[in-house]
Amino acid sequence: MRVPLNWLADYVDLPAETDPHALAAEFAGVGLEEEDFFGPEITGPLVVGRVLELVKEEHSNGKTINWCRVDVGDEHNEAADNPKDPQPGEERPSRGIICGAHNFDAGDLIVACLPGAVLPGDFQIAARKTYGHISDGMICSAKELGLGEDHSGIIVLKDLGLIGEPGDDAISLLGLDQVTLDVNVTPDRGYQLSMRGIAREYAQMKGQSFTDIGSASVAAVNTPTDDGFPVVIEDSNPINEVAGCDQFTAVQVTGLNPKAQTPFWMQRRLQQAGMRPISLTVDVTNYVMLELGQPLHAYDTALLGDEIVVRRATAGENFTTLDDVERTLDAEDLLITDRGAGPSGKGGKIIGLAGVMGGADVEVNDQTTEVVIEAAHFDPISIARTSRRHKLSSEASRRFERGVDPKLGPVAARRCADLLVELGGGTLSPATTQIGQAPEPTVIELPVERVDSLVGVDYTTAEVTGLLEGIGAAIEVVGKGRLAVTVPSWRTDITDDVDLIEEVARTGGYHRIPSVQPAAQAGKGLTEAQKTRRRISNLLAADGFTEVLSYPFTNSKRDDQLRLEADDVRRAHVRLANPMSDDLPLMRTNLLSTLVDLVVRNLGRGVKDVALFEAGLVSTSAGLPEGPGPRHLPGYHPSDAELEKIYDSVPHQPYHYAGIISGHAELPGVWGKGRPAEAADVIDTVRRIARTNGLEVTVEADQIAPWHPGRAAKFVLADGQVLGHAGELHPKVCENLGLPARTVAFEIDLDALLAQEDLRAWDGALSTYPVSRQDVALIVDAELPTQTLAATLREGAGEELELLETFDLYTGDQLPEGKKSLAFRLTFRAPDRTLKADDASAMREAATKLAAERHGAEVRS
Repeated sequence: MRVPLNWLADYVDLPAETDPHALAAEFAGVGLEEEDFFGPEITGPLVVGRVLELVKEEHSNGKTINWCRVDVGDEHNEAADNPKDPQPGEERPSRGIICGAHNFDAGDLIVACLPGAVLPGDFQIAARKTYGHISDGMICSAKELGLGEDHSGIIVLKDLGLIGEPGDDAISLLGLDQVTLDVNVTPDRGYQLSMRGIAREYAQMKGQSFTDIGSASVAAVNTPTDDGFPVVIEDSNPINEVAGCDQFTAVQVTGLNPKAQTPFWMQRRLQQAGMRPISLTVDVTNYVMLELGQPLHAYDTALLGDEIVVRRATAGENFTTLDDVERTLDAEDLLITDRGAGPSGKGGKIIGLAGVMGGADVEVNDQTTEVVIEAAHFDPISIARTSRRHKLSSEASRRFERGVDPKLGPVAARRCADLLVELGGGTLSPATTQIGQAPEPTVIELPVERVDSLVGVDYTTAEVTGLLEGIGAAIEVVGKGRLAVTVPSWRTDITDDVDLIEEVARTGGYHRIPSVQPAAQAGKGLTEAQKTRRRISNLLAADGFTEVLSYPFTNSKRDDQLRLEADDVRRAHVRLANPMSDDLPLMRTNLLSTLVDLVVRNLGRGVKDVALFEAGLVSTSAGLPEGPGPRHLPGYHPSDAELEKIYDSVPHQPYHYAGIISGHAELPGVWGKGRPAEAADVIDTVRRIARTNGLEVTVEADQIAPWHPGRAAKFVLADGQVLGHAGELHPKVCENLGLPARTVAFEIDLDALLAQEDLRAWDGALSTYPVSRQDVALIVDAELPTQTLAATLREGAGEELELLETFDLYTGDQLPEGKKSLAFRLTFRAPDRTLKADDASAMREAATKLAAERHGAEVRS
């Protein structure tokens, strides 16, 4: 919120010598943090000048310029006999200035910038020769002085309604010496988005009395009449069962002078507040909004239908807003429409997105003589959703979504009408529409001792009463140390006694609250999940992988590039309602879909060998119920059954690890040519991840995108869950993504890993007895995975099998076709005795017997 200090001084006793930086520090003490300062940007002589003579000269470049003699006051005029360019017969001293604008005549008062002055943008003014003359200064336009964007002509004081004499200081005349303070208003304090709200904070901060110019008991309001402009509210789709519009005030002004101009003082204040002056009617509505905090809209009565209708949109309706953007509407959007033919023969049209932005159909123009002024109160949630849905933030929506004083509408409408009557020559019509009433005020009981206990400051009852009255609350003592506080209508953020206590602490001064360092709680160490993530990340980093972080957003095109099947569960994305980019509207279901982008980026930077890994969440919509999940109002605590439904509606978000190696797994150097990465590298990486965390996995061949069908492995945990996949990426996938051929990758599900029992845990002490080793070679089908056979041997051998190793693979001529020989070493150890050879042999025989039953294994002699 930009606060022009000269405007603030209209409402409070603000000393002329106020230091804006000191004021900003004081405002910060009550929660209004400084954002910026906008102060004087012009130095040097900027004065009022009178054009004494104007000679038009045409030049060879086709441009006509004005050679002017300008009286800039006795202090600044040069000698009458100008030796540089004498003008015989001139009655009094003046300066010669070249000007290319043509919107002024001799005798006009203008603004002259003289040599030595510096304009905004560090534009230094000096005398210079141009078009055959010495131009001893510059006649200024509004844009050159930072007063707007108009550069079509120079400033003529009579056009601004200003007067002066040659030589007068134009800096103060135009308000260019004034300071504007920009403060940050937090979302829960919408009332501060107005001069009314800021003035109230200043008055309480300085201990001044405050007259509320937005109170109906102080300001004039119109009495509702039966002949007011017809307004109908038809809300068929309220959000959270709250009406989108609960109050609507309409006041009419007739007989406006369509040529009336906005006075300069109002234009200047709007500019200081960051708004562009447009026309008298629009400027007055904006001025009152900035002054009181109530957004207003003025409609040309001649262009309106017979009645105004507030309704929800029909899904798919289109409407072009004032910024010339055609928008497709949602059923939640609240609209201002009209109905009936109306005086112009038009009607039955959308005339505005309620509380956000109007349309051009009934916009006031340079022929408007009658207006209907709308001052409505809208539901903050409805306005906020519309604003975000259409990515359309306006000064009105900023205020409505933060909460506008529900009692302010009639006051603001009348204030706007009075200004139009005063400045535009109009007549206030007694016909007034007022639908709805402001809600009953909230009354909260506050024990004073609770203030002391929460804040840590010993406040007296009188002090608490004074501080709360300062924010506009009404106080009644209802018992010893107990107050009944009637919350002011503009403080919709105050709903409980703790909110009142916060106001006491804020307005009483945060500096009074003692600083007490809390005692640090004893640490509990890392969780098991944190330890596991740290182990895996350390292992990957030690293997040469670099950890990266990619954005979790993707699109369906990436699924096609990864060659995912149409029914692949990884295509069940969560779609974002408001994506950062329209090209990436989906949440990723696997890490590889976004990790590949970083690999491609590194390759594009000239890196030949890349090994990256990422750890993070993925999301899936698989298993979610149809339609949106349950919604509840803020402050409502759902029941256990309702909480279960809420959790069921939240997408599943498992934690994954993924890695990609492109190029060499072993880098070339003086030691050799190096070795390109291959499927075995990432398969071994996943096996070591499992082993590092005390787990054994079964490795099976698998055919799943995006991996090569003959060079990919699936990892199955003890409980049957799939840990993940690893292997070489499909050649087509590499081609689609711009990756080198034979790129390898893995992706695992950490949640599945954490659900397993850590096999490194044991009960009791370590065995001190010696081991007994047995070797066995088994002939099995060539297609049988080694891991499957090893798992069977481990199961058959029993609990005293400590280690199982594969040390030989034979596929020679001595074996039948389609067979292979696998040799295993079984290491046994008992916790309570030394195993005999017969004991170890019996356990080996039990293992080979189970392998024979399940896989037809034969012992090779």
